[in-house]
Amino acid sequence: MGAYPVRKIIHVDMDAFFASVEQRDDPTLRGRPVAVGHGAARGVVAAASYEARTFGVKSALPSVTALRRCPELVFVPPRFDVYRAVSRQIHAIFAEYTQRIQPLSLDEAYLDVTENLRGLPTAWATAKQIRARILEETGLTASAGISYNKFLAKLASDHRKPNGQFAVTPEMGPAWVETLPVSRFHGVGPVTARKMEQLGIRTGADLRAKPFAFLREHFGSSAGWYHAIARGEDDRPVEPDRVRKSSGSETTFRHDHSDAEPIEAGVLEMAGDVWAWCEKAQAFGRTVTVKVKYADFQQITRSRSHPAPVDRWETLRDTALLLIRSVLPTAKGIRLVGVTVSNFEAREEEDAGATLFG
Repeated sequence: MGAYPVRKIIHVDMDAFFASVEQRDDPTLRGRPVAVGHGAARGVVAAASYEARTFGVKSALPSVTALRRCPELVFVPPRFDVYRAVSRQIHAIFAEYTQRIQPLSLDEAYLDVTENLRGLPTAWATAKQIRARILEETGLTASAGISYNKFLAKLASDHRKPNGQFAVTPEMGPAWVETLPVSRFHGVGPVTARKMEQLGIRTGADLRAKPFAFLREHFGSSAGWYHAIARGEDDRPVEPDRVRKSSGSETTFRHDHSDAEPIEAGVLEMAGDVWAWCEKAQAFGRTVTVKVKYADFQQITRSRSHPAPVDRWETLRDTALLLIRSVLPTAKGIRLVGVTVSNFEAREEEDAGATLFG
């Protein structure tokens, strides 16, 4: 576990937050597959209800694909002013239990309740009371993960979703991590998960079995993180004032591409991932960057900065397409594309912390 003191960390994650707010406020939507977003040809799903998720509808999915998977899907335009107001209610509840709150987006946060303000004896009891308060005051359910570090708390909050909680104790942590697929680990995205699978790493146990030198050879500067989490170790503190500096997503194609259509489609998909995060966090940046890695592993980037934050999907989409088209046509194949938004700016009426949590 390392030399740091044992802490009590809770990761609270609202259940299908945007969609649940819409179903709460419009009884006709309850029990139906709901997508928050726009059903237009180039629209993107910002959030999906649990009824929609059973059809494979999820955030960042193109709206046309979502409708193909679920013809009964009901699209509801997002109401971020309402989501931010509910988020403020939730944040106020958190503040009654601890001052150490690290918001990740409008609907999730880490809480360090090692010294909680209510003096409750266990983090389990604290999480249970917080979830009950959220339900009572907002009419919405939340799930919680409780553990001795942030990595395990975040993993645990997914374990009893929706409307549940799960604890990972210091005694069970390392062994529990070994049983999980690495694709569930925070910090292991789809691209890295595919690379790990190619190297024979499918579970936490597989990852733990690899020597540090092997991890450093294949994953560079991330080796230390993967080596630690395979043992259930994470010494990152809960940082109340932490503000994310950028949001990015990238994908490696199954085959190298030189035709514009699949390359542009890959860029649009990555831009959709990034936009879904920006909408959820209500954090918007001024700079859009497209990354390209060629078949010979040469890597280039193209960026464009806007005078104001990119707060519309159409602006992000058009900028990303403009940037990728600046390197097309290409004589050599492209193996990877990525999109990043950076240069985030806090909203004038809110402080930096409130920008990420309402």
